[in-house]
Amino acid sequence: MNHEPDFFEHLRNELRGGRMWLDRAIVLGYAVAAGLAVVALTMAVDWVFGHFQRTFALHPWLPLITTPLITVGIVWATRRFFGAAGGSGIPQVKAALNPALPPERRVLFVSLRLAAGKMGLTVAGFAAGLSIGREGPSVQIAAGVMQHARRWLSPNTTIDSRALLMAGGAAGIAAAFNAPLAGVVFAIEELSGRIESRASGLIITAIVLAGLVAVSAFGNTSYFGVIKVPPFGWEALLPGLLVTLASGLAGGLFGRLFIASLTGVPGRFNQWRARFPLRFAAACGLGVAVIGVATGGTTFGAGSEAVKEMLEGHDRMPAIDTLLKFVATWLSAWAGVPGGIFAPSLSIGAGIGQVVSQVSSANLAPALIAIGMAGFLAAVTQAPLTSFIIVMEMVDGHAMVLSLMAGAMLASLVSRMISRPLYDTLAEHMVAAAIGSPMPVSAAPESPAALKPESESASSPDPDRGPSPSPSPSLGVGPDAPRIDTLPPPEPESGPTR
Repeated sequence: MNHEPDFFEHLRNELRGGRMWLDRAIVLGYAVAAGLAVVALTMAVDWVFGHFQRTFALHPWLPLITTPLITVGIVWATRRFFGAAGGSGIPQVKAALNPALPPERRVLFVSLRLAAGKMGLTVAGFAAGLSIGREGPSVQIAAGVMQHARRWLSPNTTIDSRALLMAGGAAGIAAAFNAPLAGVVFAIEELSGRIESRASGLIITAIVLAGLVAVSAFGNTSYFGVIKVPPFGWEALLPGLLVTLASGLAGGLFGRLFIASLTGVPGRFNQWRARFPLRFAAACGLGVAVIGVATGGTTFGAGSEAVKEMLEGHDRMPAIDTLLKFVATWLSAWAGVPGGIFAPSLSIGAGIGQVVSQVSSANLAPALIAIGMAGFLAAVTQAPLTSFIIVMEMVDGHAMVLSLMAGAMLASLVSRMISRPLYDTLAEHMVAAAIGSPMPVSAAPESPAALKPESESASSPDPDRGPSPSPSPSLGVGPDAPRIDTLPPPEPESGPTR
């Protein structure tokens, strides 16, 4: 027989759980620390890239020297000390959440040590002027900080590592974009596919606290200001559809190119990348520098300032600059440096919308730019809900919610005809490398136990409290991934096995 909840009984139980409240306080403290880490990354990136832009204005040819040199240094440090820090950071968090990965090996992809390395190397990437973003790294950094809380929790706590990882990743997105709603949707659509009721409170709490830290530092304003939405009529249908289809096609090709480059698809250039990673990084850095110099600096960095100028109607990005931004972002990622693709994708999508507005109607430019941003990001990530909500919150575009939603969904559908999901594919290859499987491992295997290595004991140690096992042959994506046995052992997340 069902009974109504007894308020006073629940209250007595809550007040008696002293250790439970201590666990909650620990998690809240780590959520604040995750927000502080994202704020620190944002401030460091802004300062370093501002210095790069001032130097470029005085010495326009200097990046032809500094960018390749810094890129080589970043790739060397990544391969030598922080093997799982390369790339966006979102695939690493998804790999850590993959049920086929033995839980005790999660520290190979997400840890406090990796978070610190990711921060420093991402900042160095902006010092080089590479076409990268800070939002993807924010996810891995915040997840690494939150994951570290597990070592201080009681043995019988109901807060598990998966919930901490999802909460950290969602908090990273929310704090990076000042978009709390996008953080919730990101956790559901991109990280887990579903959220258990006991984890939902933790995720929302982490998003709120990390978001409050970001708002305290940067103010409660939208990322790109407030978009001026023109009156919509039937005349906007054809330009909007053209932007959506172009974004879907370009984003699908972008994802397919990234997958081919980063998963080590056989080819002459990937063979060269595997044999001579530092020389390859220098060549990619030089390519990025040449493109940046040729475009007057437009393609350097994340591209956020260019998007702001376009939305305000103060600047235009020619079609050739949009194409070159596409190439510069690909070269930056192919070099193997830590850095995200969210912000560069928004810049490319904005360029697509700007180009279409020039041949259709200048009055529709802000709306077409926003649709292009949501469409291209949705096509690259194949996460349409997260994409349109991020753009909606970044431009305060609630008046365009239906247009952004339709553009993101259609662009994602077009992309799925061209490419596999980018983050899922990269994460599956990372998991396969970590467990020594010759084939990529799906995030939803029929029997996770069947995918464990044969040598793994039936009674595995507590995943969050024991040291990591003997390393697997390689870590990362592709044949050029650094070997685990050349890296320092992963940092244990807790004390002895219980």
